[in-house]
Amino acid sequence: MSSAPPHQPRRVHRLPLAGVLRLGKAPDIWFKRAWSVAISAAIPILTLLALDRLDLAMYTMAGSFCALYAHNRPYAARARALFWVVVGMVVGLAVALVTASLTSSAVVLVTVGAVLAAAQKILCDATRLGPPGSVIFTFITSASLFAPQTLGQVPGHLALAAGAGVVSWLIGMAPALVRPHGPERRATADALNAAAAYVSTQGTAAGHERARSASAAAIHAAWESLMATGERTAARRALELLVVRAEVALAAPTATDAVQLRAWARALRGSGAVPRPPVTIGAADELLGVDAEAAGAKPSLWRRIGPGSPLLPIALRCAIGCAVAGYASLALGVGRPYWAIVTAASLYQANVTLSWKRGVQRVVGNLVGVLLFAAIVPVAHLGQAALVVCFLVVSWVVEWLMGRNYWLGSAFVTPMALLITEFAQFQQTGELVVDRVVDTLVGALVGMAAAIAVTNRRAADQIERALTATDSAREHAERILADPHPAPGALETAHRGLAAAVVALRDAADAAAGEWWQRALPMEKVVLAEQAGHRTLAALVRRQGLHASEGART
Repeated sequence: MSSAPPHQPRRVHRLPLAGVLRLGKAPDIWFKRAWSVAISAAIPILTLLALDRLDLAMYTMAGSFCALYAHNRPYAARARALFWVVVGMVVGLAVALVTASLTSSAVVLVTVGAVLAAAQKILCDATRLGPPGSVIFTFITSASLFAPQTLGQVPGHLALAAGAGVVSWLIGMAPALVRPHGPERRATADALNAAAAYVSTQGTAAGHERARSASAAAIHAAWESLMATGERTAARRALELLVVRAEVALAAPTATDAVQLRAWARALRGSGAVPRPPVTIGAADELLGVDAEAAGAKPSLWRRIGPGSPLLPIALRCAIGCAVAGYASLALGVGRPYWAIVTAASLYQANVTLSWKRGVQRVVGNLVGVLLFAAIVPVAHLGQAALVVCFLVVSWVVEWLMGRNYWLGSAFVTPMALLITEFAQFQQTGELVVDRVVDTLVGALVGMAAAIAVTNRRAADQIERALTATDSAREHAERILADPHPAPGALETAHRGLAAAVVALRDAADAAAGEWWQRALPMEKVVLAEQAGHRTLAALVRRQGLHASEGART
């Protein structure tokens, strides 16, 4: 028997168009992704060009695209993440190539592609891999399913992908030789800038709550970055002090100098010494009694993807949308149904509203992209060397523009993907353009229909769970505050746990708010829980400062 109210009101969320195509500022490190993928692709592809085996470039691209990932992670964590990205890419490619070698049934191939797309989606989301997410994996595996293949060729093709993956790993780790603390410095600078933005909103109601949530999220991300660095070096301790100052700004904005926060953030962007706030070493040690084990504890992968996971409905959307899009493409007689699969897979975000925006951006970008391809292809057809140069230039431009708006990046992803199809042999431009346009429209329409049809009732349930977790973390923190002599590190552990719970609550609320058809959400409870959580966090910061001062005096 259901415990839900018998006639709970439902609301329909409008799907917006305003601002969907608006351009933003490019991310600070766009050039790192751009050069990483360009260099990682150039090394194997130029080798194949010299050997006159450019037809094998599709397999090396599987490994080269791994260079797009994990640029925000500290190098110790990046090494692990890139390793698993390469492993995941090779495993997905292996499944696709073996399937392609065992059957030529287009229906079976589309079905396998849809299942792989859903698996890749939920694993990338559960592990919080970050951009570009699962779409690169899906692009490679879906295209490989429709590549003519024999079982005997599979090991060699996998070896090419793995070799290019090793090159990507090396390229991704190379900056550690020059700026070993670069990622955590950027994360700390982001936290300081976000705190400064929050401080600047004092006295203005507009954007105040949003700025506070953004600041809390940036501070939480900075701590996660610092926790992933491993050993607490002198540089990491200095960065921790700066993140604490961002926390202090969040707790006491009226007593904080936003100009100073921004000055520290600017200093972190270079390669000079990490600035240290005016805090004594004794106070810093007490204030930063970071319990790395507690802060690093995360739910197991199975808990994040198993029964009850809020990610499951999105994975189901992905599987159904990709499968039906592929079948529809086949029914229309399009020769490359994997493009429809990839288009559908690229839409699925945390909720229907975000998926709708991504769908509009994808369609507009792809339609512009086929026009760009038509303009580029005469140059690419001058010879294989010209084709390679065009591909490398376009792949670099993609990362330059993707962060400004997805549609603008997609406008160059489209010619890049079409140029990859030319590596085996030059093809009819008109046929490629028509197939791409049809598959884009089919994938977007069917994919969006699946997003609307497969409702995510767990989004609202996730808010309830997040509210419960936030209340529990706040009550635990208040018990620690009430203890006149808390255990060593207890204040810091309580602070970390409550901060993470508040950030997770905001993420859950934002995700649920974008679902188009659902029961009424407890948004008033969310706001009250956030406010109570921030008040307790402020009390923790003040208490930690008091203990730090006492530690310094003794």
